Amino acid sequence: MLNHKDNDGIDRRGFLQCMQWAGTGLLWTMAAGVPVSRMLGQQHNLKAAAGGFSFIQISDSHIGFNKDANKDVAATLTEAVAKINDAPGEPDFLIHTGDITHLSKPAEFDAVGKILQAAKAKEVHYVPGEHDVLGDNGKQYLERYGKETKGSGWYSFDHKGVHFLGLVNVLDLKAGGMGQLGEDQLEWIEKDLKSKSASTPIVVFAHIPLWSVYPEWGWGTSDSERALAYLKKFGSVTVLNGHIHQVMQKVEGNVTFHTAMSTAFPQPKPGTAPSAGPMKVPEDQLRSVLGLTSVNYVQGSHKLALADSSLSGSSSSGSKEVHIDNFSFTPVELAVAAGTKVVWTNQDDIPHTVTGASKSFGSPVLDTGEKFAYTFAAAGEYPYYCTIHPKMAGKITVA
Repeated sequence: MLNHKDNDGIDRRGFLQCMQWAGTGLLWTMAAGVPVSRMLGQQHNLKAAAGGFSFIQISDSHIGFNKDANKDVAATLTEAVAKINDAPGEPDFLIHTGDITHLSKPAEFDAVGKILQAAKAKEVHYVPGEHDVLGDNGKQYLERYGKETKGSGWYSFDHKGVHFLGLVNVLDLKAGGMGQLGEDQLEWIEKDLKSKSASTPIVVFAHIPLWSVYPEWGWGTSDSERALAYLKKFGSVTVLNGHIHQVMQKVEGNVTFHTAMSTAFPQPKPGTAPSAGPMKVPEDQLRSVLGLTSVNYVQGSHKLALADSSLSGSSSSGSKEVHIDNFSFTPVELAVAAGTKVVWTNQDDIPHTVTGASKSFGSPVLDTGEKFAYTFAAAGEYPYYCTIHPKMAGKITVA
């Protein structure tokens, strides 16, 4: 685990390095614990294994936004739905992690509903973003989506052995924009989880990240620590968020945190601009930084597989990067398609190796700045480690 002054398990250098492998949508293959990321390519299959299921996360559609960063956000959301529909198989439902609209106008909510109606999956679970509660403290949002929710819109449900919690952390923003769950919701979370066994896979979704991604820009939730304490007994916890319009992942103990890309516009990486906000990129690059998150639960497995998919339709072939730093491989686990070349780069100040546990592949000693590449031709799981520092371990999963 990387060190950080806030003890959240990651430092700023490590954060920015993690960003380098981020894509624009995710396939989550759910099982019992640690997630594996894998790119969601043009031909990605959403069919779930026997006893499992898949669902799709959409985030930050910002319908109503029409500035230079994206003058037609309805079109890119429509493209995201088309990508879902073009994939083999059918997700059980969609989850929208907030900022459904840009100005919380009735016509904007209507437009989102009409676009999502075209998706294969007709069931949609929502949580609000701060843009969905403008002016009326969430009244209109609750009228549309909150009829069977508690308090300001939080709720839970079960699906094929997995327990889901939809949380609201945008109604009482703290100084600097940090999210806030509040006492009533925290008490409800504790009660809701009490009856669940420790073996139950848990998925939590909310708009603002539940870990301190970048507090300087309000990218975090001020009272999330207490909520996370209630989740410690569970062996598999996945926390899905939006808000920051870019994929970021952190694994801390039993909890995997993951933020999704927007379907509307990108935002800058933390600390690379004076402030957060819509970021204009060249028109021919826009769809490469927008996308979806898909999650696939496999009953009886011990992993949650993640995959990113951009609206540009980039496939899962090509090369993928793993960074070596602070005695860690980042990402620790990576899922790729057969034929993908994985490139490890040692960014640490000391030498390391990349050695397959079965000795099917292995690098020489890599000094600072040196790289090692290996192309994985056959499907399977490929655990590896550093022979100099054996506690450093990672895994490549090839589908």
